[in-house]
Amino acid sequence: MAFKPARVIFEQDALKYPLGEKLYRFFRDKGTDVSFAASHNRVSAIPGRTRSEKYFEAKRTLVVGVRRTTAFETCKPSAHFQLPLATSCPGKCEYCYLLTNLGKKPYVRIYVNIEEILSAARGYIEDRKPQVTVFEGAATSDPVPVEPYTGALARAVEFFGGQEYGRFRFVTKFTEVDTLLDVPHNGHTRFRFSINTPEVIRRFEHATPPLAERLAAAWKVAAAGYPLGFLVAPIILYDGWRDSYRDLFKTAAAGLNGKVYDLTFEFITHRFTKRAKGTILEVFPSTRLDLDEEARAFKFGQFGYGKYVYPKELFSDAKIYFEGLAGEYFPGSKVEYFV
Repeated sequence: MAFKPARVIFEQDALKYPLGEKLYRFFRDKGTDVSFAASHNRVSAIPGRTRSEKYFEAKRTLVVGVRRTTAFETCKPSAHFQLPLATSCPGKCEYCYLLTNLGKKPYVRIYVNIEEILSAARGYIEDRKPQVTVFEGAATSDPVPVEPYTGALARAVEFFGGQEYGRFRFVTKFTEVDTLLDVPHNGHTRFRFSINTPEVIRRFEHATPPLAERLAAAWKVAAAGYPLGFLVAPIILYDGWRDSYRDLFKTAAAGLNGKVYDLTFEFITHRFTKRAKGTILEVFPSTRLDLDEEARAFKFGQFGYGKYVYPKELFSDAKIYFEGLAGEYFPGSKVEYFV
């Protein structure tokens, strides 16, 4: 499911880098609508009158820019720091927290100064030695759909493969993984796939590959020797959820034929903020997401804002159930967290 942008917007400074110049020639020669941003982070050439139109047009827009700051955000609970290789994603998942984090036009952005970003990562690694420092490459994006244009993941995997005290991890819903299979990773990159029940994928994860394709890609990754992980998120506790998620684990276990080592699971239950609910209803007015505040518990998150989560008893039941599924279908796997 290759990402083919309808328009590409370049920051002027991006052309000072070989990758930026290469991409400019590639898209221009291909006949793609190419233009320039007025200045860094000022992208105004995306059409759309309504919030919904702006959202969908932004998802068809690629911005080629330069990462200006070398200060990385923290990334709990999955890693120590974010590794900013890209921003946003061409997928159109109704529940995505980036709906509220990236403004009204969540366009896809890539960075051409990859070596500078990795040099900054090296500095973080040096500062924390002899502790191992873990970087998350998909905190605000899914970097796989833009990999054919950037090569950033392959370069990052190779970089961390040579780092004694550095580790890399990223997660994807997408399946174009072939260019990453032969990269010398040395077991230092954990390649994770976001999976969910076919019903959740069909209803809420628009413009993303189906479960069977994700599991086929996961098998390729495991066969290439990468440490593998599954992110089951968001866990949506709809009628019949126990049977649906058991079928998910049964299908995943059959697809991998037990031939996977060092497997991890991360579980994230569905939650939403009041602001996110308003945005979701604007962009997806016919959504079938459960956004009933009365049926949820209110909780303050780590960043100080309130969110609606599943009530404590239901959450506890789900935690026990999913940890049990992991142990039953993937003996020896590790549950990293359940939130």
